[in-house]
Amino acid sequence: MHEHDSNNDDEKYHQNHRGSGMGGGHDEREQTLNQLLVEMDGFEANEGVILIAATNRPDVLDPALLRPGRFDRQVVVPNPDILGRERILKVHMRKVPLAPDVEARTIARGTPGFSGADLANLVNEAALLAARKGKRVVFMSEFEEAKDKVMMGSERRSMVMTDEEKRLTAYHEAGHAVVALHCEDSDPIHKATIIPRGRALGMVMRLPEGDRISLSKAKIYADLRVACGGRIAEEMIFGEEKITTGASSDIKMVSDMARRMVTEWGMSEKLGFLAYGADQQEVFLGHSVTQTKNVSDATAKAIDEETRTIIDGAYEDATKILSDYPDELETLAKGLLEYETLSGDEIQKLISGDTLPKTKPTDDSPKSEGRRSSVPSGGEGADSDTGLEPDPQMGD
Repeated sequence: MHEHDSNNDDEKYHQNHRGSGMGGGHDEREQTLNQLLVEMDGFEANEGVILIAATNRPDVLDPALLRPGRFDRQVVVPNPDILGRERILKVHMRKVPLAPDVEARTIARGTPGFSGADLANLVNEAALLAARKGKRVVFMSEFEEAKDKVMMGSERRSMVMTDEEKRLTAYHEAGHAVVALHCEDSDPIHKATIIPRGRALGMVMRLPEGDRISLSKAKIYADLRVACGGRIAEEMIFGEEKITTGASSDIKMVSDMARRMVTEWGMSEKLGFLAYGADQQEVFLGHSVTQTKNVSDATAKAIDEETRTIIDGAYEDATKILSDYPDELETLAKGLLEYETLSGDEIQKLISGDTLPKTKPTDDSPKSEGRRSSVPSGGEGADSDTGLEPDPQMGD
């Protein structure tokens, strides 16, 4: 050992980090670490050497590395906020000819959770789209289209869907949208589409009004209800025998979120302000070898029951919303079947009883040209811990 702590427990903790790997104390990773510690101890104060390192797994670093005198300062680099995104976009936009209508601030507002690399990719995609259409400059419509591609996946227009599948997808997505509209804690709807994108047959994308910092309990419940809306709509319109596998991603998201509410976030009255279950570490990091079971069978059963109670409650709430607003479900489903993609503004218009122009977008004149997306106009948001997840969608 190359640290001289008098505290015995501390020494044991360090040993846990190093001595429990699959290769024992002679593992080459252990030797590399020990050598690094020796070398870092060897610098003189007047040598003017600064050692900088980066990691995306600070939780598994050996404590000896993070002691004062070694890596003694930690700088956290999160994803950029709205101002950061705007400046990053401007840097990448210098390389492409822009149309006068391009607003970096608007794009930054509609891309919460994007990293610098995502934004560079966005600008690149927009430039490629403009070049493909033979345009000399990149318009805002290309950025809007590129944003959809990066966030939701590429359109798969070549995928042949039967009229029945299209109808089912339209009601599924309309179910998500109607529940989102009637949950005040839900993020506003940005777009709904029944064009297959990525691995999904359709999608409702919601965007927060501001950058998300943390998730509130009300916001989580709203997300759970919205996720349930797709399957419920299928069942209401087509009957129990006709429900499909399309809700698989919704079910996975709901199950994961509800379980985390109980085990990680202390949002269950029955199980209280406790964390249950250790993080599952990979074996090669040398942690899971020494892990012990820290949840009794009775507690595991209680966790399952509480998770079930939360999900059942969200399902009932979503069912009530869709039962109360069947006209809106019908209107939106028909709108999606006719237009394939609807922005948040267009969804509001349809529900208010307005009619949309009859023109259908083509590949040459993208939907964004004549349509404005309902990217919210800013505001302080206080939700989420995950980046952007395309909201409840139809699976494969």
